Amino acid sequence: MGAPFDAGTQWRAGARMGPRGIREASTLFSFGHAGAYDFEDDVTYLDPANVRIVDIGDADIVHTDTLQSHANIEAGVRKIRAAGALPVVLGGDHSVNIPCINAFDDHGEIHLVQIDAHLDFVDERHGVRFGHGNPMRRAAEKPYVTGLTQIGIRNVSSTAREGYADARAMGSDILSVRHVRQMGIPALLERIPAGKDYYLTIDIDGFDPSIAPGTGTPSHGGFLYYEMLEFVDGLARRGTVVGLDLVEVAPDYDPAGCTSILAAQFLLNAIGRIMHHRQART
Repeated sequence: MGAPFDAGTQWRAGARMGPRGIREASTLFSFGHAGAYDFEDDVTYLDPANVRIVDIGDADIVHTDTLQSHANIEAGVRKIRAAGALPVVLGGDHSVNIPCINAFDDHGEIHLVQIDAHLDFVDERHGVRFGHGNPMRRAAEKPYVTGLTQIGIRNVSSTAREGYADARAMGSDILSVRHVRQMGIPALLERIPAGKDYYLTIDIDGFDPSIAPGTGTPSHGGFLYYEMLEFVDGLARRGTVVGLDLVEVAPDYDPAGCTSILAAQFLLNAIGRIMHHRQART
């Protein structure tokens, strides 16, 4: 489901065009109905005999009304969950994660995993509580979100020192790109509680702007593609990914379209691995 909302941005807008850009880029990977064979893994991901992807369109967005837009996104995620499907939401700015997490209030415990350059743990600033700097704080307040793993956090941040202290006090494990590279992906995965239900939120600025310049708040020193694909594959083996969103793609800042292609490629590969490992356990 698309969530083309970017009224929560603080610097430059444009993420409302993210869903359209990602969908258009995904046609690069349209090879009929044969699935996606990965010769390195010797696995056909997204095998149509086992996986069906349905695009239900966009949530209704009222660009002058954050709360109504968020309510409509939440309603869409609830309907996807009610159908027994894996919710995959295309943002939009990172504030769209707030209604996505709200829609899991009847699910039971979830562990939130965030790939991002920014902590997004601001409580309130200038009266704003539901912007793209607030979603992880709003999630941590939920009784069913039992912990957070925040990776890729780096450089100057919108969150002050107190916000980092608050995040840790509320159950967050915060790791920078350099932390992750020093310890390696296997050690990173060991820090995440095993056998849990995970919600995965991916801000495209978690990737390095050399491969993802099309975003509102790029930050140098980010992850590369295979690092995060290995991580998501390991996460899907370690527990059950019950929902995910990919946010902050702003195609207008990337004339070559590389960011949208990265987002589409990463999402398709992530969904393929999530569903493959889920089926392997049944």
